[in-house]
Amino acid sequence: MNDFPNYAGSGPSRRSVLSAAGLAAFGAGLFSLPGNVRAQDVERVEALIAQMTIVEKAGQLNILGDPFRFRPQNVNPLDGQGDPERINQMIREGTVGNLFNGVGADAGRRIQTIAVEESRLKIPLLFAADIIHGLFTVFPVPLGEAAAFDADLALRTARAAAIEGAASGIHQTFAPMVDVARDQRWGRVVEGAGEDVLLNERLAAARVRGFQGDKGLADRDALLATPKHFVAYSAAIGGMDYNTTDMSEATLRGTFLPPFKAAFEAGALSVMSGFNDLNGVPTSGNHRMLTEILRDEWGFTGFVVSDYTSEQELIAHGFAEDGRDAARIALLAGVDMSMVSGLYLEHIPDLVAKGDVPMARIDQAVRRVLLAKAMLGLFDDPYRGCDPVREKAVVNAKAHHDLAREAGVKSIVLLKNEGGLLPLNRDGQKIALIGPFAADLDVFGPWTIWGDETRKVSLEAGFKAAMSDPSDLVIVQGSDVEAALDGGIAAAVAAARGADVVVLALGESSKMSGEAQSRTEIDIPAPQRALAEAVAATGKPVVVLLRNGRALELSGAVKDADAIVVTWFLGSQMGHSVADVVFGTVSPSGRLPVSFPHRSGQQPFYYDHKTTGRPANNALATQEYVARYRETTNTALYPFGHGLTYGEVRYGTVQLSSATMDGNGRIEASVAVTNSGSVPVEETVQLYIHDRVASLTQPVRRLRDWQKVRLAEGETKTVRFTLTRQQLEFINQQGRPTVEPGLFRLWLTSSAQAGEPVEFRLNR
Repeated sequence: MNDFPNYAGSGPSRRSVLSAAGLAAFGAGLFSLPGNVRAQDVERVEALIAQMTIVEKAGQLNILGDPFRFRPQNVNPLDGQGDPERINQMIREGTVGNLFNGVGADAGRRIQTIAVEESRLKIPLLFAADIIHGLFTVFPVPLGEAAAFDADLALRTARAAAIEGAASGIHQTFAPMVDVARDQRWGRVVEGAGEDVLLNERLAAARVRGFQGDKGLADRDALLATPKHFVAYSAAIGGMDYNTTDMSEATLRGTFLPPFKAAFEAGALSVMSGFNDLNGVPTSGNHRMLTEILRDEWGFTGFVVSDYTSEQELIAHGFAEDGRDAARIALLAGVDMSMVSGLYLEHIPDLVAKGDVPMARIDQAVRRVLLAKAMLGLFDDPYRGCDPVREKAVVNAKAHHDLAREAGVKSIVLLKNEGGLLPLNRDGQKIALIGPFAADLDVFGPWTIWGDETRKVSLEAGFKAAMSDPSDLVIVQGSDVEAALDGGIAAAVAAARGADVVVLALGESSKMSGEAQSRTEIDIPAPQRALAEAVAATGKPVVVLLRNGRALELSGAVKDADAIVVTWFLGSQMGHSVADVVFGTVSPSGRLPVSFPHRSGQQPFYYDHKTTGRPANNALATQEYVARYRETTNTALYPFGHGLTYGEVRYGTVQLSSATMDGNGRIEASVAVTNSGSVPVEETVQLYIHDRVASLTQPVRRLRDWQKVRLAEGETKTVRFTLTRQQLEFINQQGRPTVEPGLFRLWLTSSAQAGEPVEFRLNR
């Protein structure tokens, strides 16, 4: 059914339909409880709800920015709520339930003291923060870390971030972002796991488990995870942030919902609603998404928090008349907590008094929030995480920085290495490190609020630490990120001529990706391209180190460089991580989680696209009356899953245990993988399938599994996969998973554009 049918024309009014949908929504889900909640906590919460005034109930659903611990340069100008005395008084009055983006154990104790000693009901505050890829110790941006294809690594970095956050007075993180991102113009690609559904599912689950730990939310090192942004926010038309989204039920359920479901199955008990509208219904007012699917279908028992003023933005969407109407719609749709706008606090008393929102709905939302606080152990120990001694011992721990370096190394992707230029020689080779990122400390990437600036490692520092004689390294900036420098190119050319090899550090700054940083052209800025052309003209061997938060269009001297390495934003230990790979301490093992296009105009581009009825032959330079652009083929310059090592990896012929799969049977697929090179490597063997004939057209390939295999020099291993009937499912026209008999193709290969398929038949 539609969320709000017949709200135009001769049918019932939009207001009456919304009210009817909302008022009918509280039956079976009214008292749904998390499976591991304690009976004593339920009793305590119900006793509190019985005592609370309607204003105090609204207060528990009100989230404000933390003015006590927030670093001033990061305050969002939309807040308008930075007066500590005002918020102190609100805490005393019980009209704020959550403070976000403030960090610090000592100040956290002082704030919490007001709540539990000076307010009437002594309900502790929930402290939340945007801990996306580390707190004080910063790990690779999530897109970079996704290139490791390593769920255990994602779990471990989330675990370390949680340990630092929990010791710094935080209880909840607004992460992970699990939006499947298929248009590289969208700036927030950097926050997720890229374009593939399976990779997003596995990393979503791993990050939730990492944030929350395995000892229960009351454990001192646990953070409540909040997957975001529910739902389809990343499918913004044109890649423009906050834009509308429009898609079929099959696409919604087959691409954008699965990572959220994986996160909830991993134990996440909060979720953030998105800014976007979906098929005409804003997601922060979407009853079908937030109640019918999230709760009634999936059984989610946690709480929903709006994104920053997203429920207020129902007005700008043209979906609500004013703030009161927006609060009513969001509440009835299923948004439990209101972030920053203050609409719930302002309007809930009147909405309940006039019967527009039932008290049962308010109690339901309050119950969900209070139970989360109880499960976090805040009623037993409201000062959890407010120990400055432990905070000092935990923050920036050596083990966390060692992990940051490891994660950085595993996130690096080697795209190209002609003539085996890499690794470089650390002894006696004169290197010109040129570009705006050569000595720059912009290593953290977007969504780093509290990263310890004193612990940043630049490329210059990393290279010098790795080289036998640091004086063999010459540093020249050459250009700014988006502007030329007087004399910059001349200085760069002179340095290149005096060097044995040039390393160009080019790409995007952290301000060019992330929220509100959509781009029409996903290329390297023109001043840097000019720098690359001038340096390449010297004839010296060139290595390009890309710093980026998305896939990029590469052209000219950058595309033609002898070696190209994707280094993303790798966090605190970036310089050391890059040096470890460039100088061969470790062979690169990362794989692209996003496809690098030939041209920006190919966006949205993703490997698991459809063939169309007029598929192009990409081997032909020109071909008319087929699905293609005049200027390029329907391929990626560097496809999803691509990544080289310093070895020479060869794949044998794929073998199947049977040519048919019966009923609920299985097929074993295997391939011999050989490292004929002279260094050990780690290869990521990828399993793709294609359903040849189905009742809905199917992607040309879909990733169904992968394995990482270590190969010594000269070693061959046989890598085996067991393919099940479930891995052949797709979402049908009714929005349900189905498997249909017929012919399938299967690849075991190194990327989404590599390898030759074998075929098998699924019987009924």
